[in-house]
Amino acid sequence: MTAAALPDARALIQGVLQPLPGGPDRPICTDCGLSRTSQARQCASACQFITPDYPALETAVHGRARDPARGDELFFGPHLALYRARLKAPLPGAQWTGITTQLCARLLETGAVDGVICVGPDPDDRWKPLPMLVTRPEEMEQARGMRMGFAPTLALLEPARAAGLRKIAFVGIPCQVHALRAMETQLGFEAITVIGTPCSDNTTTDRFHEFLGVIDPEPETITYLEFRADYKVELRYADGRQRTVPFLMLPLSKLGPDFFPLSCRTCVDYTNALADIPVGYMGGEGEQWLIVRNERGRALLAALGDEVALAPAGSRGKREGAVEGFLMNLERAAGGLPLRAMPDWARPLAAWLQPRIGPRGLEFARTRVEMKALETIVHLRRSAPQRMARMIPDHVWQLAARYGLVPGSSETR
Repeated sequence: MTAAALPDARALIQGVLQPLPGGPDRPICTDCGLSRTSQARQCASACQFITPDYPALETAVHGRARDPARGDELFFGPHLALYRARLKAPLPGAQWTGITTQLCARLLETGAVDGVICVGPDPDDRWKPLPMLVTRPEEMEQARGMRMGFAPTLALLEPARAAGLRKIAFVGIPCQVHALRAMETQLGFEAITVIGTPCSDNTTTDRFHEFLGVIDPEPETITYLEFRADYKVELRYADGRQRTVPFLMLPLSKLGPDFFPLSCRTCVDYTNALADIPVGYMGGEGEQWLIVRNERGRALLAALGDEVALAPAGSRGKREGAVEGFLMNLERAAGGLPLRAMPDWARPLAAWLQPRIGPRGLEFARTRVEMKALETIVHLRRSAPQRMARMIPDHVWQLAARYGLVPGSSETR
């Protein structure tokens, strides 16, 4: 891409990011950005929430579909390796140690890609994700940190192509990556490298501010928030303070039943099965969790060389009791957030026990994947039963069968 082309690309970006008239008129939609492009009509075949075909897309991307006989592939999708990982020299301002931003910077430094499509903070709200088209390694610093909310990141594909970019990297959550992969051969790029973020229970930025307001009397002073694999939320503040709150002590009952939209309560792809290399935390036991899915992902990780410390992903504890209790609450709930029957006096004890005897590492990740499978089935049965046959892949039913949830005659294709 030439320097002269960049201003034109930025002008195009501003155009596609304008609010949609009335918002997306779809009951289950995260505004991934595809509907803002000239390919909007392809939403019907590309959307994760309409008629996903994971076996076909996994085969197209990774060379084969997930194989339940191969280790944890039923849970996590096709992969070559699972790691605990951290950068030996953490990047300032990164959410964990900065592996994702360092991977993108390295791709730009080596010329492996012409640009990176990702998100950074909105100038008016540090928590709101703003799609970015990055063409210089040093610009990746702007993308460090966690955002909460929905961003139409796919809307930048056409501006990137119009600006002359031929090889790109894309950083996105599962619903964005699914649509990208479904459209990949029609986009006109020579190559697309996908770094995925495992995702679950997203909400709008406005609702996230509501959450901050119920966990702290001065939410505007919070500069960092992370749901950790030790069953605690870590908070950091503008004055340098830090504190942690056990999951079980979070005042979730103060949030409305629609805090998590139906799209996120019916997502079947927590682990970003179609990315070349997802980078998350669930299986990391205090470090980041890398899933190397294919040879592109392996080469991408190798590009970091000695900068990254790798260790085998561990697994401890048992998940069955936690998942069974989650299902019980889901089925009792009238809708929205699961009911919590635990009395207040017992919460501190349970919060102390949970990180000591609860599932950790890969078992924690399996727990969350099974919970998401059950959540999808229960919420679709309640809110959109006509969608079940098209939206729920076979591997989700396989995960749910362990807990007695099996499809009815009209619930599978």
